[in-house]
Amino acid sequence: MNTIDEHIQKDQSEIQSAKAHGDKAKERHLTEELNSLQEYKDHHPDDKHDPNALELFCEANPDEPECLVYDD
Repeated sequence: MNTIDEHIQKDQSEIQSAKAHGDKAKERHLTEELNSLQEYKDHHPDDKHDPNALELFCEANPDEPECLVYDD
């Protein structure tokens, strides 16, 4: 995906497909991802890029060791 909006639309479409096929696990996974994407978009309204999994994780967990940035 090129933008976060495209990713959100794709996830919404895939959630509907998972519901139609009764795939609860996929639906749950995509719903969690969609919530993370929407939260990221709310916190970064001017940022249009599609964030990767680490960016989404660090948005929700900024104090985790993987997310800490040290200045030398």
